[in-house]
Amino acid sequence: MHIRRLIPALACALLAGAAASAALGQGAYPDHPVKVVVALPAGGSADMIARTVSQKLAAELGQPFVVENRAGASGQIGLGAVARAPADGYTLTVSPASFLTTNKAIFKSLPYDPQADFVPVTRLVNQPMVLVVKDKQKFPSVAAVVAAARAAPGKLTYASSGDGSPQHLAALMFETRTKASMLHVPYKGGAPAVNDTLAGNVDMLFAVLPEALPHIQAGKLHALGLLSPQRSPVLTGTPTMAESGYPDLNLSAWVGLLAPAKTPQPVIDKLQRAVQGILAGDIKARLGENGMEVAPSTPQQLQQAIAEEIKLHAELVKAAGITPQ
Repeated sequence: MHIRRLIPALACALLAGAAASAALGQGAYPDHPVKVVVALPAGGSADMIARTVSQKLAAELGQPFVVENRAGASGQIGLGAVARAPADGYTLTVSPASFLTTNKAIFKSLPYDPQADFVPVTRLVNQPMVLVVKDKQKFPSVAAVVAAARAAPGKLTYASSGDGSPQHLAALMFETRTKASMLHVPYKGGAPAVNDTLAGNVDMLFAVLPEALPHIQAGKLHALGLLSPQRSPVLTGTPTMAESGYPDLNLSAWVGLLAPAKTPQPVIDKLQRAVQGILAGDIKARLGENGMEVAPSTPQQLQQAIAEEIKLHAELVKAAGITPQ
């Protein structure tokens, strides 16, 4: 008797599970457009990566992947919206590392939890950081910047794409390890930070290389030093910070693809496989020409990187004497 009642229930459960598996794992996802939120203005490197990968995903998976820029509050507006979105795979974010790592040390509270509210899909690229200036005569080298900052603490200005951004973190690292002091001027994204550096409204910028590279190549900005262990293939004439006499100044501004927490694992797996194939294709050379290194990962590897960098960046912010806002 009990068995007869149990069989229909089991059959229904099996059918429901099979339907869900088919919908999520055998091609039905996506069956309508996917929104890809970038918590920065259009024109920066994260936006460029998001648009490049989204275009390829659309071709690969048969549905539009539409980039939506939701800038402001150092990523809190855009990532807050993604954290609250349905966990169905139709809202994703392409985010710089800092919004998931440094923000936790810079701000007293966030409208999202970097670890609990998101599930990583994959890391997309690594991007070296480079110190650039407009006035080559005034600042011919890294040593000249350090000397000027030490001589007049707080007088030299540097731009960033916002509090807790890679540019901000790179400058904090630079100040802490060279014992220099400068004034932070935050903007709402990498593109406006570069533009004001080009205009001479700030003295310098610790730029994400892809955002500064066209202006360096055009001679409008002068690259002084790379915050990386080795020179860049697209900037072979620019020394590393170690070569300039300042070791342990290494920082890569990675960009990753994430979804809201509890997004079904088959969706995450499908996206990760698709992106891994895309990054191994023709865009690898194109991104390399723009100063980026493709760096696909498993979701677990990216989750571990986020956890490790949250701790590291908190220590750096504390050492710099910054009080969370």
